[in-house]
Amino acid sequence: MFVLPEDDANRQIAIGFAIAVTMQFRQIHVLPVAGGWTQVLERFLSDQVVDMEACPDRYMVLLIDLDGIGQRLSEAGSRIPDPLKERVFILGVWSEPEELKKTLGSYEAIGSSLARDCREGTDATWDHHLLRHNAGELARLRKHVGPILF
Repeated sequence: MFVLPEDDANRQIAIGFAIAVTMQFRQIHVLPVAGGWTQVLERFLSDQVVDMEACPDRYMVLLIDLDGIGQRLSEAGSRIPDPLKERVFILGVWSEPEELKKTLGSYEAIGSSLARDCREGTDATWDHHLLRHNAGELARLRKHVGPILF
């Protein structure tokens, strides 16, 4: 599984998640920061699509900030090539990770809590009001990637 983060805060959350999945840490590769949600999509399309087509077992998580814009998820999802839609997951904080950090602690701690929820099949952290909009993508992620990581 590869993770393409929008910014450093999302990168730290991804690293916290990866560290919490210690046994399979090598299975999660956090890519360099893209520098914005549109750049995440551009980098995915230019740098990752060919590799994903060549490697049918590869999954990709795109971490973006929604900045309170509800249609951003569907807009981003519409840019994913149809043959890859089942293996690409778009997740993000409703506003920005900085808002999440105010209530849940450090970015790495947030990532660790999200991984614990995935491992235990709970939603304690995922149900936070800034994350609960991810429920559909989270269900898909758990179905496809859960057995590999947990």
